[in-house]
Amino acid sequence: MRLAKFMADAGVASRRKSEDLIREGVVRVNGSYIYDPATNVDPEVDTVYVSGKKITVNTKKIYIMLNKPTGCVSTCQDDKGRQTVLDYVRDIKERIYPIGRLDYNSEGLLLLTNDGELANKLTHPRHEVSKRYYVALDGILGEEDRETLEKGVMLEEGKTAPAHIKIMRAEKGRTELTITIHEGRNRQVRRMFETVGKRVVFLKRISEGDINLGPLKKGRYRHLTEEEVAYLKSIK
Repeated sequence: MRLAKFMADAGVASRRKSEDLIREGVVRVNGSYIYDPATNVDPEVDTVYVSGKKITVNTKKIYIMLNKPTGCVSTCQDDKGRQTVLDYVRDIKERIYPIGRLDYNSEGLLLLTNDGELANKLTHPRHEVSKRYYVALDGILGEEDRETLEKGVMLEEGKTAPAHIKIMRAEKGRTELTITIHEGRNRQVRRMFETVGKRVVFLKRISEGDINLGPLKKGRYRHLTEEEVAYLKSIK
């Protein structure tokens, strides 16, 4: 088994993040530091440590939906000492980590798991899992700007994929809308609106694929239903 996959299955991080940790030199196998993510390990024989902690594979898979509040980061730890999303799931004994991210000033649906295979699949660009956000803008979004955003706009790393925008309310210098995208670039929604001169004053993710946030209160979490887990695993 590849070392990064073993780490993901153990709930350390997603497979890609585990590869980064290996390259950073914080992973030891049988006492030796490993820097190559392609290294193979035998879970029955080899002993793996990450940042000095022994890692074992979890047999129980955890799938959680958190209504992330603003003012916390979507990581397992933060070098600036800021609150993380794991502070809201402290009673979960298993090691879990977020699938994807929501930026510090955004709130809403965030999935967490210790299923490395599922996390890797859902964050891979080829699967194009749609994400829907409720957005409030400072200003009125005109029809021309809406069409521009839906066709895709140019960001530093390239043009965004087509999006869908539904205007809910536009009055008194404020626009409320939903936008659906299937990419996960850093601060993508905010940056998209900046290209047409509009500032996002509130952003909340309300769905991911067919998984909806619903009435879950801010800062609270719930376990996904069997049907929701089956849906996520069925995504091709």
